[in-house]
Amino acid sequence: MKKVFLSLVFTAVFLASFGQQKFQVSSPNGQVQVTLSNQERLTYSISHQENVLFQPSTLGFSLNRPEIDLTEFEVLGSEEKEVNQSWTPIYGERSKIKDHYRELRLRLQTKTQAKVQVNLVFKVYDDGVGFRYEFPEQEGFKHFIVGEELTEFKMGADHSAFWIPGDYDTNEFLYKTTRLSEVKSLAANAEEIDIAVKSPIGDNFVQTPLQLVTDSGYYIHIHEAALVNYPVMQLELDKADYTLKSHLVPDAVGNKAYLQTGTSTPWRSIIISKTPEGILASDLILNLNDPAQEEYYSWVTPQKFIGVWWEMHVGKGTWEYASGKHAANTANVKKYIDFAAKYGIEGVLVEGWNEGWEDWFGNWKEEVFDFVTPYPDYAIKELSEYARSKNVRLIMHHETSGSVTNYERRLEDALDFMVANDINTVKTGYVGKIIPRGEHHDSQWMNRHYVHVGKKAAEKKIMVVSHESSRPTGLNRTYPNMMASEAARGNEFNNAPTFGLTPEHETILAFTRLKGGPMDYTPGFFDFKLNRFDASRTTQVNTTISKQAALFVVFYSPIQMLGDLPENLEKYPDLVRFIVDIPLDWEESTYLKSAPGGQVVVARKAKENGVWYVAGISDEQAREVELDFSFLEKGKTYTVHLIQDSKDAHYDLNPTGMESKSSSVKPGQKMKVRMAQGGGFVMKISQE
Repeated sequence: MKKVFLSLVFTAVFLASFGQQKFQVSSPNGQVQVTLSNQERLTYSISHQENVLFQPSTLGFSLNRPEIDLTEFEVLGSEEKEVNQSWTPIYGERSKIKDHYRELRLRLQTKTQAKVQVNLVFKVYDDGVGFRYEFPEQEGFKHFIVGEELTEFKMGADHSAFWIPGDYDTNEFLYKTTRLSEVKSLAANAEEIDIAVKSPIGDNFVQTPLQLVTDSGYYIHIHEAALVNYPVMQLELDKADYTLKSHLVPDAVGNKAYLQTGTSTPWRSIIISKTPEGILASDLILNLNDPAQEEYYSWVTPQKFIGVWWEMHVGKGTWEYASGKHAANTANVKKYIDFAAKYGIEGVLVEGWNEGWEDWFGNWKEEVFDFVTPYPDYAIKELSEYARSKNVRLIMHHETSGSVTNYERRLEDALDFMVANDINTVKTGYVGKIIPRGEHHDSQWMNRHYVHVGKKAAEKKIMVVSHESSRPTGLNRTYPNMMASEAARGNEFNNAPTFGLTPEHETILAFTRLKGGPMDYTPGFFDFKLNRFDASRTTQVNTTISKQAALFVVFYSPIQMLGDLPENLEKYPDLVRFIVDIPLDWEESTYLKSAPGGQVVVARKAKENGVWYVAGISDEQAREVELDFSFLEKGKTYTVHLIQDSKDAHYDLNPTGMESKSSSVKPGQKMKVRMAQGGGFVMKISQE
């Protein structure tokens, strides 16, 4: 990734009066301003165009060493600089990403007798702020245990919030839209009876990414970036003054993090925008992550795939061999390979291929899978060769059943087994309670594990998609083979026994979970009633078929799965071909009129051939969107191929209502497109 650096030094404002120290640093355009004050406690505040958005909020830590007080500091010095550079992602929503910020670094030392040095670093962008703590190597302070991070986000007002309840083990909740004062996390958690493992925290706890909207029209996004060797940050809400307090996920004995000097915390990220589109377009979280070594990851290849997966969810087949309905058998997998080859789909995921599924779920059992022993009816060598003969590759599935110690012991052999069978992509899963017992999915122990798997896979040139892992924080920049994760309520919940997904959910995901990184959301469902193989099933896919196609553009991911059964996809061959042709790597992306909980509309330009795709999704309301084609190159005429909801389409009453038409358009022209209730549209724009 070639970079262009244009660095220069600027001067931060330093004020000292009556023992009080203040430091101020502004964004390159001067609109975002951070003020740090070190009086009784070290605090920061953030304003935008002189509007205070974060009131003075405290910083610091509590350690499991009472002689060290990491809440009161003296400032030893400060360093300031401005950085203006750009970088090229291996894949992404745009081919060049601008990274322009002003940085303020404070060198701090505790006031206690046991002197400990800490650096506090703020990066201020035109669209927000990132800050983190650094613990430099120093004499007398090497190893330490974090009892809690004391970072606050003091909002000072009862903002509207798009939130899910705080939980140490899952983020598979439907989003709530309330005022901060109306957050009731325990009730929201209790509603979700279909989630396998939950560990609720308390009634005033929410997770990040958290999307807020102020009454004055600001959109504020709170999350974190570069989460490595550290627990996930949850937020505890103090409703007295609407302060959000950091709450780190603990380990089995209640400690939060075990650290050694020479390290840093994840960045606490804050995106600020006067428009919802500004949140969607922000690259702040990616910019806060370290760059990858381009040559080391040159083999990473975006891809689409289908999978022996959904038929187990709807009752057509099973994962376990002993049931007599085992879906991962040689003959059945060949049908998937043939379908993939017919439509130019690169991969076929196979779940349930390996021994152990009869005793895998809910037993908190140490050894279930060895990840190298196929069931007797799964000829993996034959299938791998068959797939390659048709320019398709198998995708491995490693369900750990939460037994992470077992997986780590066997990981090297499992990856070598993949290489020997010409498989270069793995989907990992962590369903169930974590072993070691008492650890949580979002703990420091597990976050170290997820990165460990990514690094070991990279040594074998293997790409990773993870499920039931902690929500992403932009690490796909640093480790591009960690291509996507589930880490939210995805499409498999359409088959949940009680209730699945709402149309609104997807319009909120774009503003929350997806800001951390690509999601394995598994769109591409064309059959919406799910009782064909099991009459007792009452849930359905609450979407229109046009929206399913639109999601492949709206939800960016370098690896995307068409979720439905081949026989259902085969009913709409033209639509399958349209979806397969949608690129996975873009030259540029422009978000058009969007709103969390309402609609999301995006225009993307393909990197390879310059073809544009425009797509939109809606919540439970029917909407008409007027598109302005001013983003097209002037002086040229384009052909538009539009797929949209029919006039009578409806996510429940008529989900397959769809119309397709072509027309010509010139830059500057406008066009109205239709989205039904729970619907969407997608168009391809090619130069004539």
